[in-house]
Amino acid sequence: MKKIVVVALSGGVDSSVAALILKKRGYKVIGLFMHNWEDPVFNCTWEKDSIDAMLSAYKLNIPFQIIEMKNEYKKYVINYMYEEYEKGKTPNPDIVCNRIIKFNLFLKIAINSLGADCIATGHYVRKKEFIKNNKKIYRLLIGKDLNKDQSYFLCQLNQYQLEKSIFPIGDFTKKEVRKIAKLNGLYNAFKKESQGLCFVGKIQLPKFLQRKINPKKGKIICIDSNSDIYKKNNQIIHFYKKKLDNFSYLKKKIYYKESDGKLIGHHNGAYLFTKGQRKGISIGGFKKALFVIDTDIKTNIVYTGLGINHPGLYSKYLFIKDNDVHWIRNDIILNGKNKMNVFCRIRHRQPLQKSILHNLKNGILIEFYESQRAITEGQFAAWYINKELIGSGIIS
Repeated sequence: MKKIVVVALSGGVDSSVAALILKKRGYKVIGLFMHNWEDPVFNCTWEKDSIDAMLSAYKLNIPFQIIEMKNEYKKYVINYMYEEYEKGKTPNPDIVCNRIIKFNLFLKIAINSLGADCIATGHYVRKKEFIKNNKKIYRLLIGKDLNKDQSYFLCQLNQYQLEKSIFPIGDFTKKEVRKIAKLNGLYNAFKKESQGLCFVGKIQLPKFLQRKINPKKGKIICIDSNSDIYKKNNQIIHFYKKKLDNFSYLKKKIYYKESDGKLIGHHNGAYLFTKGQRKGISIGGFKKALFVIDTDIKTNIVYTGLGINHPGLYSKYLFIKDNDVHWIRNDIILNGKNKMNVFCRIRHRQPLQKSILHNLKNGILIEFYESQRAITEGQFAAWYINKELIGSGIIS
């Protein structure tokens, strides 16, 4: 009897080719399009995308339907965005969407309502499995196309979700995927990449956020790169642990105050800005580019610095609280170990950075070998061993 796989058809070439590959492998394929968002103000393309998905299903001669998930998407993704920005953090809705919508709610619909054995998506990642202590372990690996690798966006998946998921295009490059689509007559073979927020598209963030969060005028303060605050805080405090040869590190976090710099302008809400941001500050007249180096939601102040090399933009350390740590491979967690050598990234497409995970009493501290630009609270750090993604966490 053929195994049933439900493919999350988005209307793009990647998911269409994923469905094509699975059908050729002998699966009984069903195509589902998730109607997660609808908003004429932000030029939502769901209608066109759903038609493209339907045309792909028609060409592949597979069953197709649209499922309504707007309420769930608003509850778990859109509201999460508003809440995080209001706290002064920078959320990652794509990661949360994958964890809760695609590989949880969508997975449940596929298995419980359609009797599927598993689901499939058009993500550029690879899955491998092996037996350890008589138990099957699933590994999530970087995709063959390093420029398209999407493992970072799946950094919150668990073993059950991996067990029930297939990633048919992980062993292909984007160029190869388009070629397969063209050879098999898929009309979306050369459809442009989707951009912006998952299922929503490109949005004007200030306009989007101000639907729920009221504008509030505040100060923009510029901190000099030679400020004494960097000399005072560029100290590493060593906390030695009893009966242990290794030690953990804690770097003092810099808490800026208005008197540390000078007033250069005003803004309409500190929540609208994120670390490392250059565009949208709307203040000119400087020889060097102006960057956001921090925000303070309580005082509604945005702190900035001049130049790409401003010390306020860089750090070699980040911390993740215990409750925000997630392991994909539960068999190789830090439990009982002082540290672990890994490669880490703090944003999609960032080259993997050599780093160390330090096991602290109340969480994990990541120490990078080289300073990282714009480490941002609310974003996710993902860590790898070689080409395998093994864990992740929310940056505090």
